[in-house]
Amino acid sequence: MNSIYFLRDDLLPFSFGGNKARKAELFFKDILKKKCNCVITYGSKASNHCRIISNYCAKYNLDCQIISPLDEEQKDTNNSYLVKFFGATVTTCKVEDVKVTIQNVINKKKEEGYNTYFIEGGGHGNIGTQAYVNAFSDIIELEEKNNIKFDYIFHASGTGTTQAGLIVGKHINNSNVNIIGISVARNKDRCSKIIYDSVKSYMEEHKIKNNIKLEDINFIDKYVAGGYGKYNEDILNTIKDVLLNYGIPLDTTYTGKAFWGMKEYIKENKIENKNILFIHTGGTPIFFDKLKEIK
Repeated sequence: MNSIYFLRDDLLPFSFGGNKARKAELFFKDILKKKCNCVITYGSKASNHCRIISNYCAKYNLDCQIISPLDEEQKDTNNSYLVKFFGATVTTCKVEDVKVTIQNVINKKKEEGYNTYFIEGGGHGNIGTQAYVNAFSDIIELEEKNNIKFDYIFHASGTGTTQAGLIVGKHINNSNVNIIGISVARNKDRCSKIIYDSVKSYMEEHKIKNNIKLEDINFIDKYVAGGYGKYNEDILNTIKDVLLNYGIPLDTTYTGKAFWGMKEYIKENKIENKNILFIHTGGTPIFFDKLKEIK
């Protein structure tokens, strides 16, 4: 029988926590250091990242600009309500127009006299990677405190920065743990390359010898259930089971999908008698979006 442990990043003490809270803390240290007064970023209506960024902007009284893709199928979420509650300005556009819309907003805010700071969607980039290099140190402490060694680490993988940070942390600490990212939307070929490039970029900046190969990236896209924000009955049942038995909320977009994917992966690969860590990357507000569907 496997032993499954949780790293509860959803309990980090800012704006419902999550992996985006870890990343945002570092981004805002840089933002405040550079004396920027306008933050621009990108994300969907379900984005935990946009919620956290807009909350930090409200805290520090900074102008916040959110670029969001038009998605007529997806209704407003608790996260999108919170983004507006925190006073962010939301500009919607077609997915294919995101790049030009971001640049237009940046140019407009600069013309208005703002000192702008752009954060890639999901907190992508070396600062975001650093957050989970740091988190890997927390995992090492967790192992030492409980006198265990994790054989696997599973987590929801979106833009790939969280996974890149964990991979770098593993490398720095000479760990043998298997890091498995369960895709919430993207395909394996695309995102494995993005993760690899993030690892390479971070190591080059920090002058760390890099012997990691593209084929070392374990990004699994078998459990996306139709794409971003999509889910199935198995995911809903997984959320129900974890909530009833452990009192831990998961959501249909990120953590519920990842936990279900982890269970399927363990079963399909006949993984037995291992210590497994599941990183709860947050999403409590969107847990409540689908609460009435969990029966």
